[in-house]
Amino acid sequence: MATSLGSNTYNRQNWEDADFPILCQTCLGENPYIRMTKEKYGKECKICARPFTVFRWCPGTRMRFKKTEVCQTCSKMKNVCQTCLLDLEYGLPIQVRDTGLAIKDDIPRSDVNKEYFTQNMERELADLDAAWPGGQGGKAASSSDMLLKLARTTPYYKRNRPHICSFWVKGECRRGEECPYRHEKPTDPDDPLADQNIKDRYYGINDPVADKLLKRASTMPRLDPPDDKSITTLYIAGLGETVTDGDLKGFFYQFGEIRTITLVQRQQCAFIQFATRQAAEMAAENSFNKLIINGQRLTVKWGRSQAARGKEGEGVSEMGTRLDPVPGLPGALPPPPPLDEEAPANYFNLDPSTSPAVMNLTLPPPPGLNPPPPGFGPPMFHPMGPMAPPMPPPPMGMRPPGQIHYPSQDPQRMGAHAAHGARHGD
Repeated sequence: MATSLGSNTYNRQNWEDADFPILCQTCLGENPYIRMTKEKYGKECKICARPFTVFRWCPGTRMRFKKTEVCQTCSKMKNVCQTCLLDLEYGLPIQVRDTGLAIKDDIPRSDVNKEYFTQNMERELADLDAAWPGGQGGKAASSSDMLLKLARTTPYYKRNRPHICSFWVKGECRRGEECPYRHEKPTDPDDPLADQNIKDRYYGINDPVADKLLKRASTMPRLDPPDDKSITTLYIAGLGETVTDGDLKGFFYQFGEIRTITLVQRQQCAFIQFATRQAAEMAAENSFNKLIINGQRLTVKWGRSQAARGKEGEGVSEMGTRLDPVPGLPGALPPPPPLDEEAPANYFNLDPSTSPAVMNLTLPPPPGLNPPPPGFGPPMFHPMGPMAPPMPPPPMGMRPPGQIHYPSQDPQRMGAHAAHGARHGD
């Protein structure tokens, strides 16, 4: 059906002509110096089918070129990025955000109703602040526990990588390192994440990424308070270098009176002790898996008492997990027997009925070690048995008086008998 000149002129006057796109930090890239190409009325929006200004840029080195996919009006109505269509505040799909904030989508699907709705939303958005989300997102609650747990706090630049080279998968790519596409094995084609639709992402229906995140949110762990009612301390980890004790106090003071805040810069953690157990439980419930301060996602756990820490010191790692015993290691030594004060100390486990003279036993030399030759000092080990060689003569100072020892009379020396016989005329 042909449109009239008046309606065509009106529609053309409402075509979008923007100076800069609405993008998230991930799609914009990590390079602060970026160049974009701007094409006025280059394509039609994939949601409302109206022409809009298309921006195209490269987010970083060895990244694929990206461009805007929807117009700014559709982006403002859902408060999403013009390229990836993820929420600008939480970095999550629209279906997850609407579920967490209990937002009911009322955007029409038909062409005529969609055009009428878009024109009304344009007039409504013109009266709002540019930094404030429009549509149902601006009327919803400020935060949600589930969204704070699932929200992404840092950009995910891995999403800007090039697509997989189909020629390399077939073994026909001849570009080598100059190929602008990735030479990697593709994912399973039966994977639900491999089939994504931009309209399903925008309207929040049948989004496989959103289904995956919602399943993750339903299985998230909980932080149960300890049984010891005397514990009123919370352990905060992952502070980094930007979070100070003033930042922690500014967030946790709303739950009750804080007794002390101990900041450990070396481990990048802190201990917050509350005055009452009720305040500590309220702080743990409202900050577990959703505490973000200065862009840092912090880990919140309950502290442990000194008695429990001393009992669990053995076999427990620094993270609090119990370690299994290593097989093959010797067990603990038994305690020593009680000492009797009247009994004499027996340090070598000797039989007290044996006399000290009898107990002065000699030990055989170890294998491979021979005793020193005679005349060169006493042997280190006294041999035992009838076949042992004779002992060398005692030193001069230990010999009895009247007995004089001559080296030529030593029976161990060669020629001692011949010399002795010649001296006595034998």
